[in-house]
Amino acid sequence: MTKRAGHDRLMIQMVNSLNKEKPIVRLRAFRAIDDPASCALFVRGHEQVLTSIGVHKVTSSKNEWPQNPAAFVIIVESLDGAKVYGGARVHVSGGSELLPIEEATGSMDAGIFELVWKYAQQGTGEICGLWNSREIAGYGIGSIFLTRAAVAISTQIGLVSLFALCASYTVGMAESVGYHKETSIGNNGTFYYPKLDLVATSMLHKDIRTLSSANAADREAILTIRESQNLVRTEKLRGKAIEIHYETKIPNLEAWDLAATVAHARKNFASGETDASGLNIL
Repeated sequence: MTKRAGHDRLMIQMVNSLNKEKPIVRLRAFRAIDDPASCALFVRGHEQVLTSIGVHKVTSSKNEWPQNPAAFVIIVESLDGAKVYGGARVHVSGGSELLPIEEATGSMDAGIFELVWKYAQQGTGEICGLWNSREIAGYGIGSIFLTRAAVAISTQIGLVSLFALCASYTVGMAESVGYHKETSIGNNGTFYYPKLDLVATSMLHKDIRTLSSANAADREAILTIRESQNLVRTEKLRGKAIEIHYETKIPNLEAWDLAATVAHARKNFASGETDASGLNIL
């Protein structure tokens, strides 16, 4: 190995390795169909996390979403893009798949389909597939910081509301960014999902534009990310700090057509084309 090659290899290892005292990562948003390679890294990482906790069938982890033109992705990655540490997605109602919450709960309560359509007419979606690797656990990536970013980018897509299906330990976090429990479906809003010994809560955010129901700190952070789009912030959670390079301006949005997506949702709802055969969770 030449001296230059050895130096380059060392530099790559330094970029890929995390400084545990203060990790430095990039948080990047894109449309799924525009970046298949990053979607593949997302899928691999999400599957590893789910398998490690004994969950093997979750609708948000199904691998059809990279081809869904109404799926948008946020990944947390090393600055060179070689390693993905976590991610989340925003699926828009009217894409090539039902929203994950519809697939997850439709066989238990068909009312979810009418509820989603009620909000889809103005533009709705769902935050789903939230995860982080063990390597970066404890810094808030797989919880509040990705959730804030997902709410922030949703107005770029044209949405006015968002659904989520939350594990019990993420309900409070969802409420902090403006969600509330949607009690009109399931057992007062809850379902046994993804396993009979786990309870998931259906949640709805009705005001992602003004964030009137979010707490003050989260509202300020979301609006800052939304307005600046590309910025560097040092985020702190429970005594730990992480430097996040936000790149939340979604590329190629000129090719995105929300009106056509809503029209597709209308067609599916009118024709009754709903299939809740799958099993999703924030």
